[in-house]
Formats: sequence, structure tokens, C-alpha cells
Amino acid sequence: MMLKVKICGLTNAEDAAVAVEAGADAVGFVFHRKSPRCAETSAVKAIIRELPPFVLPIGVFVNEEPNVVRDVMDSCGLALAQLHGDETAAYCETLGRPVLKAIRIRDRGSFLALAEFQGRAGVRGFLVDAFSPDAYGGTGQLADWSLAAEAAAVARILLAGGLTPENVAQAVGQVRPYGVDVSSGVEARPGKKDHAKVRAFVQAVRLASCQQDLA
Repeated sequence: MMLKVKICGLTNAEDAAVAVEAGADAVGFVFHRKSPRCAETSAVKAIIRELPPFVLPIGVFVNEEPNVVRDVMDSCGLALAQLHGDETAAYCETLGRPVLKAIRIRDRGSFLALAEFQGRAGVRGFLVDAFSPDAYGGTGQLADWSLAAEAAAVARILLAGGLTPENVAQAVGQVRPYGVDVSSGVEARPGKKDHAKVRAFVQAVRLASCQQDLA
């Protein structure tokens, strides 16, 4: 099965077009005001209107009120809500929208959170990210790949956290995730992508995925 690729932290149409042209399966837009990658709703609406079929637009939210998440999703045409804060399983069910729940892996105790959300209404999968006490994501820190591999064995996960065109093949080989998510690893600066890195990242994932299928 070909691994899925999500390019996250998009803020402008040019970067989104490059991600799509490179072969991304999903594009992510951050709606957390404290993030340097926070996108304007008007820009996201315009970008999503131009997306081809089968490229999934995902909104990233952190501890946001459910009604706000629903309004932004419906207004922009987002397909999934990536919940990257301290949201509970009950929150996910109340939201009434498809959810990708971020789990910031620190140790095996983090698996309790994964177990809590698995099977809950609306939760379609998980994003496994590195734990940081200072931020909810986008830190560029590597996730613990050994722990991530354990998570991938029992759940559908997107691996995030410090991935780059140079290390993603190794990560894919060790973790064997459903897909991968990158933001800071393909940036020229926060909120602006390096187009060559975006293309190299997707190409590296595709090659690693083919090698994994042949193994």
C-alpha cells in the first residue's frame, strides 16, 4: 500500500500548488493563533476551491471550542479536523466531524491516550508527534520511532515530528506508518515552504513506500 503524505502548515496558494503537484495526498492548514504557521480563513477557502479531487484538506486546531471548529470546517470545506491539543474523547464525539487525533509520544504511558480515543465515533486515525513541554507541534523535534512503531502496529497513524527529505525513508522503514506528515522539515521559514524540499520529501516517501512493498 502506498504511504500517504500530508504537507502541513500551508499558508498560501503557491505552496499548496507545489504540494499538490509533488503528489501530496493531504494538505494541512493551522488555525491556532499562536502558531507562526497560522493560516487566514479567506486564504484557505481560496486554496481549497482549487484543490483537485482526492487531495484531502485538513484543519489543525488546538483546544478550540467545538462550534468554532465546526464553523471553520464547514466554511472552508475541510474534510478532517486534526486535533492537536488536550481534547478528550468525549470532545471528539461531540464535535460530530471526522477527526485525526494528535498524540504527542513521550513514553509508553502515552499509549493510554491512544487507547482512549481508538474506536470512538469520528476518530479516523492518529498523528504521532514528538512530545514538547513548550509547544503543541511544529517544533521540528524527532518523535521516538521505536514507540511510534508500537503505535503503528495497533492503530492507523501518520508519523510526524522532525521529518525531512533526508530522514523520512529511514523513519518509514522503522515505523511502517499509514502515512507521514511534514511541516517545518520542508520550510524555507515558518509559514513558507521550500519547494525543492517539498518535492524531495514526497519523492523520498514514494521510493521508500515502493521498497517497503517489495520487501
